[in-house]
Parts: sequence; C-alpha cells; structure tokens
Amino acid sequence: HSQRRWAQVEDVRFLVTHQQTERIAEKYREKLQQKAREEGLQSVEELRTVYNARIQEQQSRAATSPSNKQPTVPFPPAPSTPASIAFTAQPLTSPTNPPATPGPKTLSSYLDLGKTLALPPREIEHVWRLRHASSPTSLCATLPSATYTRILQTARRHPQFILPLPRRGSAGAEIHFLQFSFPFPYTVTVVFTHLAEYKLRGEFSQPHTAITMHSELMQGKGLVLMQGQVVEGRGVNVEEARWLVLCMQKFYGLEEGSDVSRRRLLEMFSKGDRAFRVEDLLEEAEKIV
Repeated sequence: HSQRRWAQVEDVRFLVTHQQTERIAEKYREKLQQKAREEGLQSVEELRTVYNARIQEQQSRAATSPSNKQPTVPFPPAPSTPASIAFTAQPLTSPTNPPATPGPKTLSSYLDLGKTLALPPREIEHVWRLRHASSPTSLCATLPSATYTRILQTARRHPQFILPLPRRGSAGAEIHFLQFSFPFPYTVTVVFTHLAEYKLRGEFSQPHTAITMHSELMQGKGLVLMQGQVVEGRGVNVEEARWLVLCMQKFYGLEEGSDVSRRRLLEMFSKGDRAFRVEDLLEEAEKIV
C-alpha cells in the first residue's frame, strides 16, 4: 500500500510550536548559562538579546552589501503555469562563486521598479527568471495575485507548520519545520528547517532554505515575484527544496471551502491540538505528488 513508504517518521503530534523555545531553553539552560558567562553576560535572557541583535545587524549588512548582486546569463523564459508555482533552477557550467545567504530584501534591491512597471507581465516574468538564473542553488518563481493573497491570509493565522519530505529509495520521510515572517510591508519570507534541528536548537537553528515573496507589483500587474536560496551542505538539494515550497503552497494557498482536511491540520497544529497526527499530514502530502 502506498502509505507504507511513510512509515518511518518521527511522531511529533504533541509538538506545540509556541512553547518549543521555552522547553529547549529549559533543557539546555545550564549550557546557555555557561555560554552567557563566557560572553560576560548576566543571564540567558541577556544572551538571547545579544544574539538577536547580532543576527539583525548581519542581516542589515547583507541587505545593503553590493557583493550580493548576482551576474545574469542568457536564460529562456519558462512556460507559464498560472495555477501553481513554476520554479526554475539552472546549474552553472562552473561551480565557482557560491551564493551568499543575505537577509530579506525588498523588490527594489533586484529590479528598477519604475522601468519594470512599464513592462507587460509576461516580460516581467522573463526578466525575473533571468535575474536569478546564474545561481545553481536559487529558486525563482512568479505567483498569481489571487494565490499569493490566499497564502498571505493563511500565513497570518498559521505562521508555523511542519511538512514532510519523501526520501527516494527510503521507506520514510523527513519532517521539516516552516516559519513565516513579514519584515517589510510588501515582503513575506518563509524559512525551512529540519524539524530535528529546530527541536534541538530552537531559535538558534540554521534553516536550509529561505524564500521571499515580493508583492509590490501585485496591484498593477497581477503577479507576485518569488525568489529563494538553498544553503549547500545542510542536507537538502534544490529539487527537495522545490518540493517543500510546492507543498507549502498546496497547504497555504487553499481556496475558501476547499480541502477541509488540510485546513483542519493547519488549525490543529497552530492550537497545539494533541489530536494532530503526523500520519494524517503524510496522507495529505501524498495527494500532492
């Protein structure tokens, strides 16, 4: 039976995400206190504040650094698929210049908005894909405004969730944790992390994939531009990251009244409902294949 290939997976039905960080902090409090003393700080809370400030400072530097701009190479436009995310990830002929992992940026960091607004939507899609074609670990997509609106509305109600990633040649699946954030008025980011990593390190965990959706052109052109980056060496390749983003879209981009089962899973997870079952999540994910 097709369900068997999902058999080997960790049961996280009792995971309540909004309590996760505190549980981790309590479990590793002694180590965190030792780290705080090494840093010359008085408490774990002060250590957390300092590290958050450092992360924000690094993201700010990355967002303004001219070295983050990527060269472009000739790249043909991908076929249009308005009902779903159409990804493009092209390998380079040489594995040089590995991509950086900057913090969130606004669309103006990538495109001249004045000139872009003068172009038809189809040409904007082509320019956007061309802009990100040079990185072998890049994800690039366009979204219809209606799809993005549904994703945004759902994300504000359910900013955290888990998704399965089937492994080829294996009877099981890995579980990954996703988290939405809203850094700018027209910018939404989603980071994906191995659930095991997140359970161990909490807010100090390292995401393997980050995507950003830009909605500055939604009103005038009816589309939203998406770009993302897969971090090499963290256990997920571009194809697998593409699957996770597609799976995210299928759960978060539901039309009103459709697929009650997926919507119910989102609601149960957000509430920390103990009736949430990973088996039900896997069953829904299998329907996406």
